Amino acid sequence: MVNDVLSDLDSGIVKAQDALKRELAKVRTGRANLALLDGVRVEYYGTMTPLNQVASLAVADPRLITVKPWERKLCPEIESAIRAANLGLNPSSDGEIVRLPIPALTTERRKELTKVVKRIGEDAKVAIRGVRRDTKEMLESLAKDGDISDDDSDVGLKKMQDAVDKAIAKVDEIIGKKEAEIMEV
Repeated sequence: MVNDVLSDLDSGIVKAQDALKRELAKVRTGRANLALLDGVRVEYYGTMTPLNQVASLAVADPRLITVKPWERKLCPEIESAIRAANLGLNPSSDGEIVRLPIPALTTERRKELTKVVKRIGEDAKVAIRGVRRDTKEMLESLAKDGDISDDDSDVGLKKMQDAVDKAIAKVDEIIGKKEAEIMEV
């Protein structure tokens, strides 16, 4: 019974960490990364479609992303969608390929991005703490109902806290790496 509750805790922690990694991939670091374009949607035959479903995306060099639409008429649509996404990128097109040069980050912009990364990390920690709260309530209710002994409940609570502490430390480690990547010139 306790192991089932703790496995639910572990899966909740993994989900929070995966969400953190997905969000951090969207933060621009001065290098070309296709994850920057994950949220961009283009109008395609009246439907808002993810960019990667109407064009092939490639990192041409560390500071350039190329977008080659499958239909040439989509170039202006793609350019406007990228501008509307407020990514800080200025697309240029030759009618066949849309090029996205990735500008170098200023020191001020790097500091702003580290604040964004810290906020994203704090959101992940809040999610982990929410899972901890749910697990704690579950263990306490099982002990109160007599489904598990008080000793089992105490052991479960200790294991829960150890798992949460490790997860928070892992989040801090991930955030530290991303901040170092952003501040790297």
